[in-house]
Amino acid sequence: MSSMKEEIKGFIAETSFTDPKIIKDETMLFEEGIFDSMGLLNLISFLEEKYGVKTEDTDLMEDNFQNLVAIENFVTRKKG
Repeated sequence: MSSMKEEIKGFIAETSFTDPKIIKDETMLFEEGIFDSMGLLNLISFLEEKYGVKTEDTDLMEDNFQNLVAIENFVTRKKG
């Protein structure tokens, strides 16, 4: 797992009070009840601060934030 994914996973686990061992690359964060809309807002703030990306309203789609792989791909695209 990349260091970016590890950092994101750690943030998600800490803020959602979830055991990080159950969060895998493909774990569906919303479907599994790990994340809700407030969690997403916190994640976006974290990503903007940590990685210097700017999230637009058009980026707010579940596909961009459904699991660790999607989140890492989103950040990589935005940084690119």
